[in-house]
Amino acid sequence: MNIELLAPAGNPEKLKMAIIYGADAVYLAGPRFGLRAGAGNFTYEDMKEGIKFAHQRNKKVYVTMNIMPHNEDFEGMEDYIARISDLGADAIIVSDLGVLSVIKEINPSMPVHISTQANVTNYKTARYYKELGASRIIAARELSLEELSFIHQKVPEIEIEAFVHGAMCISYSGRCLLSSFMCGRDANRGDCAQSCRWKYYLMEEKRPGEYYPITEDERGTFILNSKDLCMIEHIPELVAAGVSSFKIEGRMKSSFYVSTVVRAYRRALDAYLNDPENYVFSQEWLDEVSKVSHRSFTTGFFFNRPGADSQNYGTSSYIQSHEFVGIVLSFDEKEKTALIEQRNRVFSGEEIEIMQPNGRDISMKITDMWDMEGNRIDSTPHPQMKYTLKVPETIMPNSILRKKL
Repeated sequence: MNIELLAPAGNPEKLKMAIIYGADAVYLAGPRFGLRAGAGNFTYEDMKEGIKFAHQRNKKVYVTMNIMPHNEDFEGMEDYIARISDLGADAIIVSDLGVLSVIKEINPSMPVHISTQANVTNYKTARYYKELGASRIIAARELSLEELSFIHQKVPEIEIEAFVHGAMCISYSGRCLLSSFMCGRDANRGDCAQSCRWKYYLMEEKRPGEYYPITEDERGTFILNSKDLCMIEHIPELVAAGVSSFKIEGRMKSSFYVSTVVRAYRRALDAYLNDPENYVFSQEWLDEVSKVSHRSFTTGFFFNRPGADSQNYGTSSYIQSHEFVGIVLSFDEKEKTALIEQRNRVFSGEEIEIMQPNGRDISMKITDMWDMEGNRIDSTPHPQMKYTLKVPETIMPNSILRKKL
């Protein structure tokens, strides 16, 4: 059984961390035609290096070209496709038939994945995309496991990719006009302002200047504020439904988020694939994904139509139990010291946890730190400063340092 774990890559560091922590493939946006203009899109040189890093480890890189293009957006598209093909992209993600046609003209052998933005909600659409040359559909988020299973039974020759974790857009498969209306930023062309996360009030016509919070069931004001998707407890059901690629959302999230969530799903997925008959879910995996910044969790549409309990009515704030404080750049076995790049401030005497790509996590109290000139320090006040930390045992490069809030 071959199930892919697919992770977001918002920049080169996140790409590397996703792969190091267990992703089989990553998806990213190049300089043009992607649907996340603010997600740290890759330059051509970044893409070249990222694809090389992935391929050296037998991993894949998928490039998004999933905007809803207007006529002028096709200018330069042929050259762009040729260039990312030459860089070695493993597939291109599209939401528009015109873009699909251009890809097949320029590079007929390039695998094409149909974006969730294309709203594939039935087997006939999936079959037709297969006939047009697509190798995979990224299922609309509005589909249940039962509907996914039906598509898989009817069109077993096309791969099904589904989002399993991360933020949920309130609009139909991400097709939203709210951002365009509120601030002139087109969500369907890569420039969403996340207007659905704002706080809204109601003003009655004859009471100008008197604002009332919009409430539902008397519980709050955030009517557009979905909980985060989390399917880590339901891996057997996803596999049984024919999902062959488990997709994690979050190109704008931190390296800490990507590393933590990918590692947890990697462990859960491997446990199932190694012994499906005796698979037992571990609470530890859910605890891990709960350590990063997130909203309350929901299973979305997979088991039924989401109701009131899938929305956050009381607050738009995130839940976060741990803070990302550093990345291990290297380890000195003789001195038992690690070279750290700071992400958030730590102080001598604080308890931290070292999360390793492979192997167990290590809990320790900070006792000895030195700056790059060898001076002993009691804290790390400068953003992304490098410092040396005494650790109790051998740790792996690219390990994550985190502390409980």
